[in-house]
Amino acid sequence: MTTAPYAELARVTRNGVVESRHFGSVVVLDPSGAVALRAGVPDEPVLPRSTLKPVQALACLAAVEAAGDASPLAGVLAGPALAIAAGSHTGDDRHVAVVRDLLAAAGLTEEALGCPADWPEDEATRERLIRDGEQRSRIRMNCSGKHAAMLVAAVARGWSTDDYLAPGHPLQREIAAAVERLAGVPVSAVAVDGCGAPLFGLPLTGLARTFQALATAAPGSHEARVGEAMRTHPEYVGGWHGHPNTDLMRALPGILAKGGAEGVLGVATPDGYAVAVKAIDGSPRATTVIALAALAEAGADVHGAPELRRVPVLGGGEPVGAVTAAIDRSSPDAATTS
Repeated sequence: MTTAPYAELARVTRNGVVESRHFGSVVVLDPSGAVALRAGVPDEPVLPRSTLKPVQALACLAAVEAAGDASPLAGVLAGPALAIAAGSHTGDDRHVAVVRDLLAAAGLTEEALGCPADWPEDEATRERLIRDGEQRSRIRMNCSGKHAAMLVAAVARGWSTDDYLAPGHPLQREIAAAVERLAGVPVSAVAVDGCGAPLFGLPLTGLARTFQALATAAPGSHEARVGEAMRTHPEYVGGWHGHPNTDLMRALPGILAKGGAEGVLGVATPDGYAVAVKAIDGSPRATTVIALAALAEAGADVHGAPELRRVPVLGGGEPVGAVTAAIDRSSPDAATTS
């Protein structure tokens, strides 16, 4: 694969030697919605993967509320439950408890989940389950919160649950409409995500616009409520230990962050700066570093997270280098922006 259209966004240095480079695209919008910084090909459609979960969560919330206050499921998608619907959890027991509560509220069991069985991403939990003779399960899969919210929405509206992942299902049509409304562009492609849910393609500019809309939405709106749940309960968006989205929202209160597989990340600040990143090699290891550097270059205040501006490179268990952003005009070998 040629990297010609893409910009160098990050480099990996070991003992002063550049060992690897990450290429891709990035775009930053300023609070007015204008493009403040771009590199690579941010108008090229990408598959955002789990970066779109906040939009899927707000469509589920809207569907539940459309059923009315008299619905037994009214108010179920709130707090940690709404955050986990918008998140990619690590399978901690606390995550599983919230997912089980969602399913129980809808009168369903784990068997209704359409996501594949998996081990939890949380290492300590995974090791404990293996020691105890447990097997992979759907509820431990990182997307089970989103799937449980989709099932809650389907039950609330009287829609079928056995085919809730079909692109033509009413809920999936509602999600596609929400994606297009927030992104301001039509969906470029419909694929199948790793969890089995429909996946909607967008250009990075549309993804950045989506996060800006979530971060600056009017109080009380579905968008604002999803964003508030994520900020208030970041551990349910990711995990309690070393999850980059959680760590970023903890370090910079008010910021909204959600990453996805294959090197995609969306971040927005409370004052309306928004960035979307795609690493063309699919690696997520540098996306937070890139996003923070791009936001800073565009004028956003992200100084409160210096520890997230570089990822240590280890040699013999000790730091010998770092993954750092190349897109930094203060650096003599900065990536080109236009």
